[in-house]
Parts: sequence; C-alpha cells; structure tokens
Amino acid sequence: MKKSLLTIVAAATLAVTSLAASAQMKDPTVGGAAMFPTKNIVENAVNSPIHKTLVAAVKAGGLVDTLEGPGPFTVFAPTDDAFAKLPAGTVDTLVKPENKDTLVKILTYHVVPGKITSKDLKASIKKGHGTYTAKTVEGGSLTFTEDMGKIKITDEKGGSAYITTADVYQSNGMIHVIDTVLMPN
Repeated sequence: MKKSLLTIVAAATLAVTSLAASAQMKDPTVGGAAMFPTKNIVENAVNSPIHKTLVAAVKAGGLVDTLEGPGPFTVFAPTDDAFAKLPAGTVDTLVKPENKDTLVKILTYHVVPGKITSKDLKASIKKGHGTYTAKTVEGGSLTFTEDMGKIKITDEKGGSAYITTADVYQSNGMIHVIDTVLMPN
C-alpha cells in the first residue's frame, strides 16, 4: 500500500512538472492566433492574421526555404499595420519580380542569426551600458535600447520600431513582432 501511494505521488509530481514545463514553452498568441514552438518560422507566420503582408513578401523574395531551414534565426516581424505605414505603393512595388533584390535586402535586414530572447536582448543592452548592436543576415546592423520598459530597435537610417510581442519560440529560432518596418542603408 505504501509503495502504491508513493508511486501515485511520484506520478502526480511528474505530471505537474511536465504540465508546468509545457506551459512555459507555450508561445504567446500573435494577432489572436496560437503559435507553436514545434513549428518553424514560416509555419507559424502563415497562421498569423497580422502578418499577411510579411508572408507575401517572404514568398515573393524566395525566402520560404531559408526560413523553413534549421537556422536558428531571430526574426523581427513587422505586422501588416507596420507595412501600411510605408508610403503608398511601396509594398506593391517591392513584390514585383524586378525589385526582388531590394525586397530580399529589406527582409533579411529583419533577421539576426541565432535564437535571441527578449531576456538576452535586455542583458546585452545592460552589458552595453544602454545599447546593443546586432549584425543582421543582410549584413547591416540593428541597434537595441530600452525605452520605458520596451525594447526599441533603431535601423541604420534612424528609423525605429518597438517589439510589441516578444519571445514567440519557433523550432528553428525566435520571432519578435514589431510595429514598424526597419530599413537598411
């Protein structure tokens, strides 16, 4: 009887521990849609109702295979509203085949090699005495600072974006949702 009770207690403890671990790995929703850490960047992005423009741009840029690859990548993913802030006609022009190189340059400027959490970014900002610079896949740099508790990203042209949803874990990296499209030099 003691052995059975001990087994039940051990099994219950294991179940609670497993449940807590899986709850920690649960991603935040993006645009109301569930995100899954077992899916890759593209698989999750296509399910986000607020990233339709980004997904269309990734397809037009021929970057689907790359972002489905092993990575790891950290993607700073502009929302549809972020793309809407661009001058009228910009997105339509960028997705044309003759502008593919420019589109790819802009998209890869939003990607940093590695799996970087918001906690990592904050630690790097602190270590850098208030600023952290990361090299993008495109080859340019993004500068990170903290502004009123939020992570602010400044591009090479002086434009800035804020992370609005952080730490969306992917099987091949991380997504941080941002509110503005970043522009390389």
